[in-house]
Amino acid sequence: MVKTRTVHRCAECGCETPRWLGRCPSCEAWGSLVEETPAHDTVLDQPIPLCDVSTHHAVARSTGVPELDRVLDGGLVPGSVTLLAGEPGMGKSTLLLQALGRMAERGSRCLLVTAEESSAQVRLRAERLGTLAPTLLVVSDTALPHVVGYVESVQPDVLALDSIQTVVDPDLPGAPGSVTQVRDCAYRLVQQAKERALATVLVGHVTKEGSLAGPRVLEHVVDTVLSFEGDRGQSLRMLHALKHRFGGTSELGLFEMTERGLVDVPDASSRFLVDRRAGSPGSAVAAVLEGTRPMLVEVQALVVSSSIPPRRYAAGLDPARLAMLLAVLSQHGDVSTANSEVYASVAGGLRVTETGADLALALAVGSARLGSAAVARTVAVGELGLGGEVRTVPQLERRLDEAARLGFTRALVPPGTAPRPGIEVVPVRDVSEALTRGLG
Repeated sequence: MVKTRTVHRCAECGCETPRWLGRCPSCEAWGSLVEETPAHDTVLDQPIPLCDVSTHHAVARSTGVPELDRVLDGGLVPGSVTLLAGEPGMGKSTLLLQALGRMAERGSRCLLVTAEESSAQVRLRAERLGTLAPTLLVVSDTALPHVVGYVESVQPDVLALDSIQTVVDPDLPGAPGSVTQVRDCAYRLVQQAKERALATVLVGHVTKEGSLAGPRVLEHVVDTVLSFEGDRGQSLRMLHALKHRFGGTSELGLFEMTERGLVDVPDASSRFLVDRRAGSPGSAVAAVLEGTRPMLVEVQALVVSSSIPPRRYAAGLDPARLAMLLAVLSQHGDVSTANSEVYASVAGGLRVTETGADLALALAVGSARLGSAAVARTVAVGELGLGGEVRTVPQLERRLDEAARLGFTRALVPPGTAPRPGIEVVPVRDVSEALTRGLG
């Protein structure tokens, strides 16, 4: 038996809601909602050639936050659903409010449904951030039918919901945050976004293990999944795209948390090298690439003698990669750490996953083990193979240009690298030659 879908329409203003409410969410009239059965006149779209499909509605709308636009590849696409996830206290609500405020200042009609805070609390934060725009609307509610009703009455360009785990549909079983509630509420919001070409942002919590709370299907139904990360002891915040149907996922957005909210960090290299002590053993500078952005970071290493099974610790680096490079150093660089504990980290809290930092990491470990500092104003770029050879990395020229911009005058690079203006290119064939030419 097919269940007939009904809606409730307000006799005063015509607002529709999926279930009966005592009070109309639009005009606030009491007892004005009347049950109706909509007509089932289904009109099928006719298949057309792919080359004739219009992309007019797929143009991204800038959020007004440059680092957020960088990760989103331009901004929010109408009809898209973006999930912003992160640990409590990282600044997800702050980032969301800043983006909505700047979009509202540019003429977009934005609706923020806050399910965790009161409207007064949001107002206080908005005053501190300077995001009080007339077209930025806010309402505090947790009922999904009410949210749908607000969208019907307000007709916003952008909808933001903070957070998806606290929204509940009274017609569904389970408490807020349960698998059934999160899954079905997300499906309804995605359907609404597609029907209305409504850019939607959902804030999501993560578990103590770092994974997104709620059912796995939540990540599949949305178009974009953003991860907002950082160390609570530091002010730096990093934004990654784990999934993005409208662009790449390799870009990195950097923010600094201040009293006035989140501030973009456009010059990331200067930010990561500001506290570096030149001339100290165990330190080397790597030129890495995050998406299309070249950055210089300090790679640090500490080698300590140990009489117990040696420990290897990596912060901001792949531990398996560190173990491999230690074996390469021992076999091909005559730098043994078999009886030593090795600690390696990327200063500043950035996590480096690419292999372009291999040469700098090997140089830092060799410097710490031999007690000799790296040559001043030297940057290391290159991947290390299991045979100890130095291999080339993508967009090497852009990395060297970034190093020259920051005042570095010398670069250890793979063989065959073309000269670059403003910096001396020193080709090294293997890790042994890199240690010889890189350490003073």
